[in-house]
Amino acid sequence: MVKYKEIKNNEMIDELIAAGNHALGVLGYTDHSKAHAAKVAETAGKILKELGYDDHLVELAKISGYMHDIGNAINRTDHAHSGALLAFQILKDMEIDAKDIGIILGAIGNHDENTGCAVDPVSAAIILADKTDVRRNRVRNQDITSFDNHDRVNYAAIESKVTISKEKQTVVLDITLDETICSVLEYFEIFLNRMLMCRRAGEMLNVKFKFMTNGNKVY
Repeated sequence: MVKYKEIKNNEMIDELIAAGNHALGVLGYTDHSKAHAAKVAETAGKILKELGYDDHLVELAKISGYMHDIGNAINRTDHAHSGALLAFQILKDMEIDAKDIGIILGAIGNHDENTGCAVDPVSAAIILADKTDVRRNRVRNQDITSFDNHDRVNYAAIESKVTISKEKQTVVLDITLDETICSVLEYFEIFLNRMLMCRRAGEMLNVKFKFMTNGNKVY
């Protein structure tokens, strides 16, 4: 089986991530660079590992997580679907097992909240890892007065962490939020669909998704 390390060192994948990140930067979106790809990959792998899934699925989650946004190189609209099609050819050329390719494509193709949903443990882990990557240093716009809603939410997130507990059957997103920039209510107004998607992804993994901010349970 091809390992996550090989995917992370693949020139074509890195160029697609870079092209997609450039396009999103022009459109005013937050950072979707290799740093985001690696963060999603490693968080997704950690979620499955700590919930007791086998090493093979953990590796598939890391691969899916790293590749999940390559479709942005084509267009932001339907990037999950175009990304899965791009991934198919790359993975086929790398001679990855057909069953594994199917799992990876399903995870990439289902990670966007507008069209996707968790269909298996790998896709569920990708959703949770992607939607919980909220942090100040993803904001590229340096002019606070011109922030859009997503810039404001990410910039307000001074710190965020994901905690997984197999014993408590929970995945918890804990954010330290600067409420002078964005209130908890505004966070939910903007990210409600993402939080609902995380809840359903948690159900696929037989855990409860919980959200805390500034030490208080919100959801």
